[in-house]
Amino acid sequence: MSRIGKVPVAVPAGVSADTTDGILTVKGPKGSLTLNMRDEISYTVEDDRILVRPANDTKQARAFWGMQRTLVSNLVEGVTDGFTKTLDIKGVGYRAQAQGKKLKLQLGYSHDVDLDVPEGLEVKTPDQTTVEVSGIDKQAVGQFAAEIRRWRKPEPYKGKGIAYRGEYIFRKEGKKK
Repeated sequence: MSRIGKVPVAVPAGVSADTTDGILTVKGPKGSLTLNMRDEISYTVEDDRILVRPANDTKQARAFWGMQRTLVSNLVEGVTDGFTKTLDIKGVGYRAQAQGKKLKLQLGYSHDVDLDVPEGLEVKTPDQTTVEVSGIDKQAVGQFAAEIRRWRKPEPYKGKGIAYRGEYIFRKEGKKK
């Protein structure tokens, strides 16, 4: 039994959810998100909650149960509050600057790295060493943050690079004489 799957997803006021043609659509103040429904799982939309249950008693249905409930929960949270990932840049001369729908990174390469911000996401740079990626789709926010981080992962000796806020960087000791 899935402990996560048993808990119904609360739908706050101002958010509507409906199922049509195998697609769960959730609309809220920040926008609208959809999820393709699995055949192994049954989704029941009541007035103030969404119930996610296995449609049959197969191993595959039980395996998808908790994950599908979490995906539905992410839809509801995304259209009400949205998601944000914050990245910290450490290193001499490393900086970032948001310019409309582009993000310009200076990471010690011979060239600047220009990234196009995907549709539906917003990138802010409160200062030169902080990048905030926000949007309503949790997967898209995490994916773009990972693409930014990939350009200069934190190294273990000095900790230089791009790291998520609150991420622990395992530090190694340098050479001994």
